[in-house]
Amino acid sequence: MILLVLLASVLIAAVTIYQYNEEAKDYHRERLERKEKAIRKSINFVIRETTYPVTTKNIPLIFKKEIFDIDAIHNLQINLYDLDGQLLKSSKRSIQRDSTEICLDAEVLNVLSNTVEHRYVVKNEENGQTFQSSYTYITDEKFKNLAILNLPYLENDDFLNRELKEFLLRLGYAYLVMILVAIGFAYFISKYITRSLKNISDKMNEIRLEKRNKKIEIESSSDEIETLVNSYNSMIDELEDSAVKLATSEREQAWREMAKQVAHEIKNPLTPMRLSVQSFQRKFNPEDENIHQKVDEYSNTLIEQIDTMSSIASAFSNFAKMPAQKKEVLNVVHIVKLALDIFNEHYITFEAEPEEVIAKFDRTQLIRVVTNLVKNGIQAMPKGKLDPKIITKVFLDNDSVKITVEDNGSGISDDTKSKIFEPKFTTKTSGMGLGLAMVKNIVETYNGSITFTSQLGVGTTFTVSFPKE
Repeated sequence: MILLVLLASVLIAAVTIYQYNEEAKDYHRERLERKEKAIRKSINFVIRETTYPVTTKNIPLIFKKEIFDIDAIHNLQINLYDLDGQLLKSSKRSIQRDSTEICLDAEVLNVLSNTVEHRYVVKNEENGQTFQSSYTYITDEKFKNLAILNLPYLENDDFLNRELKEFLLRLGYAYLVMILVAIGFAYFISKYITRSLKNISDKMNEIRLEKRNKKIEIESSSDEIETLVNSYNSMIDELEDSAVKLATSEREQAWREMAKQVAHEIKNPLTPMRLSVQSFQRKFNPEDENIHQKVDEYSNTLIEQIDTMSSIASAFSNFAKMPAQKKEVLNVVHIVKLALDIFNEHYITFEAEPEEVIAKFDRTQLIRVVTNLVKNGIQAMPKGKLDPKIITKVFLDNDSVKITVEDNGSGISDDTKSKIFEPKFTTKTSGMGLGLAMVKNIVETYNGSITFTSQLGVGTTFTVSFPKE
């Protein structure tokens, strides 16, 4: 910006000087023409009023005194030459004359006689001063050439130079103020731009993969800064998505390994325990009057614990083992109805449009998806809810099958929405938190997706979508 102001000032100064020079040339040319015209009128008047015969030879007599009067009136030296270029009369008061003043150059005579205007102007410099000399013919009343009129004209540019200097000085002051303003403006603009860039730089330095990075919010900025900020915010979104996927993958892998190990460790003693109990039942002592009661109590207790351990191991094992892609052609509406038949809650309703939706999915896995989502809805109902509702719907959306489970339970808080599909995450006092994670794994195995919308205190709607083929 400062460079532009400097260049503009130099350019305008150069244009101004050029314009002044051109105006000065035009001024001196026109001034010489005006003086020449006025002097010719005075000379013609003298020729008309003279008593001497109007001839070239009598020019010194005709203008003996009058030439000085004309010089004094117009403040310009006058030289009169005969047609051969010899000096006849001059208003210059000097005893010794230059040879060039006494006799004209042949070039002047040739130009005067051979041009239409019969006028010739010579420009030369002497002692640092510029002179113009005009040469024209003086004629009598019959337009016969009598003599050659020479007017030496000094181009005095002192006044114009003073005007030019004053103008350039004012222009310099104006541009000095403009430069100071430009420096201040450029300083604040650069501070504004670098502030935005520093904000971006600080945010970039704070980027961490293990935490949630903040986006940059700038209310007003240039297009370039806005593009850079948008690129940074897009990068943050992509980085967050990548971090979430990486963290989810790592957690799921860790839980798979742990689930396999836990299942292996728990299942190993189950069979010997069951065999021991059965053997003990066979070898009880009939003489003991309470032996049957003791054996039954012991056996029931032991078997109950074994079943509990087995169910835990099965839950972990089922999560660790991704659902096999066993695609069966089935009626989704019919399978969902079967899944809902196991629930006794009166507030569970089912809607389907159309009544038959044919798709390829694993029957068992589809039942597991529906039962888990409905079970979550039941568990989300607060105690004492006056009008509980769980609505399950099946419908088609282009080439996709969609199943929605909507409840009017307690809803999901904003803090837990991002963790709802994480393994072992649960908001309930019981359960292992594998239900929704398992549903997500099942649906994604069949190229589907599961989403939800929830409002705290109003309810939650889960939507499962998967392709028909």
